[in-house]
Parts: sequence; structure tokens; C-alpha cells
Amino acid sequence: MKKIIAVLAVAAVLSGCYNGDDARRALSAQGFSDVEVTGHAWFACGKDDFYATSFTATNSQGKRVSGAVCSGFMFKNSTVRW
Repeated sequence: MKKIIAVLAVAAVLSGCYNGDDARRALSAQGFSDVEVTGHAWFACGKDDFYATSFTATNSQGKRVSGAVCSGFMFKNSTVRW
């Protein structure tokens, strides 16, 4: 029972590890518009990334795309993955 509670606590903490403001800023710099941040992007980023933010947006050709913006806690820029 204690293991289940520990797993649920870790999942609750990790579900808050996304950064919508930085994701919107990175996506607009890449030419995306109509950005919608959809929460934490599970398993989308590397081990050095602290934030994993999922999104849907319109690219410069007018197509809707979805993906993740990965970023670190300090001194690491954002990476857009789709």
C-alpha cells in the first residue's frame, strides 16, 4: 500500500512540471501561432530537461501540429519536439 501511495505522490509532483510561458515564448519565436498548452508531456523529453510541456499550435504553413517543448531548470534553452 505504501508503494502505491509513493507512486501516486511522485506522479502528482511530476504532473506539475511544465512551463507554459516559456513554451509559448519558444514556439512564437519559431513562427508558431494559436499556441495551446495542454499540460505535462510524459516521456517526451530527455533526462536533462526539467520541464516537459505539451502543445498544439499552427505552424507557418497553416497546419496544426502537436508536440512538446523541453527545457531545463537553469542555463538551458528550450527545444521544440514534434
